[in-house]
Amino acid sequence: MLHFRNSALLKYTIMQNRIYLLVLTAMIFLSACKKDFLDRTPETSISEAEFWKTSNDLQLYVNNFYTAFPSTIGSFGTIGPYGLDADDGSDNMITMSVNGTMNGTRIVPSSGGGWAYGDWNTLRNINYFMINYNKVNASWDNKKTYVGEALFFRAWFYFSKIKQFGDVPWVNKPLDITSGELKAPRLSRAVIVDSIMNDLDKAVQYLPSKGAAQASRVNKQIAQLLQARIALFEGTWEKYHANTSFGVTGSDGSKFLQKAASVSGDLIANSGGYALVATPGTDGYWKLFNQTNYSANTEVMLWRQYDLNTNGGHYWHRYTGSGAGRGLTKNLVDYYLCTDGKPITGNALYQGDATLQNVVKNRDPRMVQTIYVNDGNHILTNNRPNGAATTLFEVPSFTAANETKPATGYQVYKGHNPDFNQQQDRGTTGYIIFRFAEALLINAEAKAELGTLTQTDVDITINKLRSRVGMPNLNIGAITSDPKWEFPALGPVINEVRRERRIELACEGYRRDDIYRWAAADELIVGWKPKGAMLSQWIGVVPAANLSSYPVDENGYIELFKNQASLSTGYKFNVLRDYLSPIPTDQMVINPDIKQNPGWQ
Repeated sequence: MLHFRNSALLKYTIMQNRIYLLVLTAMIFLSACKKDFLDRTPETSISEAEFWKTSNDLQLYVNNFYTAFPSTIGSFGTIGPYGLDADDGSDNMITMSVNGTMNGTRIVPSSGGGWAYGDWNTLRNINYFMINYNKVNASWDNKKTYVGEALFFRAWFYFSKIKQFGDVPWVNKPLDITSGELKAPRLSRAVIVDSIMNDLDKAVQYLPSKGAAQASRVNKQIAQLLQARIALFEGTWEKYHANTSFGVTGSDGSKFLQKAASVSGDLIANSGGYALVATPGTDGYWKLFNQTNYSANTEVMLWRQYDLNTNGGHYWHRYTGSGAGRGLTKNLVDYYLCTDGKPITGNALYQGDATLQNVVKNRDPRMVQTIYVNDGNHILTNNRPNGAATTLFEVPSFTAANETKPATGYQVYKGHNPDFNQQQDRGTTGYIIFRFAEALLINAEAKAELGTLTQTDVDITINKLRSRVGMPNLNIGAITSDPKWEFPALGPVINEVRRERRIELACEGYRRDDIYRWAAADELIVGWKPKGAMLSQWIGVVPAANLSSYPVDENGYIELFKNQASLSTGYKFNVLRDYLSPIPTDQMVINPDIKQNPGWQ
């Protein structure tokens, strides 16, 4: 099974190629902290005669690109990907403090901000590889895999930039600011995504399929999933931001939606062995997200492995048992269907919100496996020393410091590893980067947006996800109307496709991107006040002093920010500005051709 072991991979390469590591270090990182680094020709004149000799040199160079993938090594107060919906800002989760992006309080930075010289170093290094790999005296078959990886990471880099800034310069050779490349005007985001698609078309062609690829490395199917992800993002962005300052003139996004449908469809049909894993019993879905080794997992396509001896592990499980200063919102909790496949409104199966046990009763089984419930089945710690008894969740940790208390009373159970050994200083639960379930969701959504989704399509995508957790199939010809659909103007099919995406990927860091690409902040964020669980269920169970920092609304639901003036009327996200980040002022001085993003002064 493919996985990413950053330090282990580098450790092996270092041992085999010590002299090349020194060359590479000089070539990539020398003077990286200096502001004029991008102006300089790579300082490799001494080592050119010794490098770019074998395909092993190519692998050594490309290994460094893998650091682009997310990591939490050395980070405190994080729970890996399972807190990103709160950290990034969304309607799925909140932290103990108001998210400035959601509340529209960001300002234009004077420098940095993602556009500084150092933020383009990765691109420079990728492009340097692209103009030098042909110096290696090896057959194309021995080089093409590494070229495919470089193209994959250039696409990864540019995707992060268009999400943040929209239009950006396209640079496909080593950056040299004096030649005007970074000083060039920004190109339309659609042009950039066309170039990304071209890079990924080649990457898919050059990269080996899963069965032939080295473990730990990007392969053809992973490149397809990234391509489908980006195409869906851009297609829906252009569709829903059309005729606004964020849109693309003359485009409705259909070209990219068709690409997303086509690529994801091919990935599903020719998966190379990737497939959903079964999630049996009452905790099968939960167990998908707390493994230390995904090598044999057919659903997890790429993952970062943590090892105490090589990269030191992570600190997630200091926090996953006590709230992590984050919490699911009532908004998300209310969106889980009942076990009959119908929404909670007017549904006799819905037992109300008086207790956590009531909330999850008769609901989509993924809910009870995503939040902590005091039902005797949610484990805090097992495998304790000296045969000590397993400890179970009883109440949220209201007494703890901010970083280890719940923000809403709905604590995140997804991603929690209960093993005592994982909770002692550092843990080794894997960080999932790509999983096959996303391909199914992309395919269904792209076709729904194009108006071509059929029941057969639903059966091989959404219904695969529902069936494995015991939920009824979605019949697109007989969808029960939901008065609380997020997007009533878009019709039942798109609403249910989006619901499935929200539920399956909850707490995995996709939600903010979804809100942005759907241009949905006006419907979901503006004026919204995050709510949590009913506080009354813990009165008399938890000391009143420990509950005093949790104000409630008129119905008794936790409203953490109720007394904060900045949220007196709900979030103040500015839909004329906040979908994109501002460009720092120093960069516009350096390059007068770079214009500020809409709404930023």
